[in-house]
Amino acid sequence: QLRPSSDTPTHLALYRAFPQLGGVVHTHSTHATSWAQAGEAIPVLGTTHADYFSGDIPCTRGLTAEEVAREYELNTGRVIIETLKGREPLHIPGILAYQHGPFSWGRTPDEAVHNAVVLEAVAKMAWISRDINPGLRRIDDYLLEKHFSRKHGAGAYYGQR
Repeated sequence: QLRPSSDTPTHLALYRAFPQLGGVVHTHSTHATSWAQAGEAIPVLGTTHADYFSGDIPCTRGLTAEEVAREYELNTGRVIIETLKGREPLHIPGILAYQHGPFSWGRTPDEAVHNAVVLEAVAKMAWISRDINPGLRRIDDYLLEKHFSRKHGAGAYYGQR
């Protein structure tokens, strides 16, 4: 009785490109959408971000007028795939679609939803942190690596089993 989401072609493109994904979520959460509308990647500034993302949360390029006119939703998926080229999507479990909003994913639908919540929280913290200190620099690489690998690396030990 219900119609599928209008974003189904975007989701299907991501599933086809990245078979390790078991869930994809698209929101229009306030802070992450604001970064997307600004066309800015969310810089990795602290350890909360580093616990979930192995680097900045990228923002895609804008779609061309032709990409919007023809197969808009599929082309949204394609530009996300293009932006992630050469990266492990589970190490960057979210992205900002330029002038649109955030997409996140995970091994399961629950993990994808969790990553969407984390993406919004990180977007908010980055916004506030840059407001407090406009000259703020990215987290040190060694601290980023430590936080990401202790949760996601081969010898992960963070959190409960």
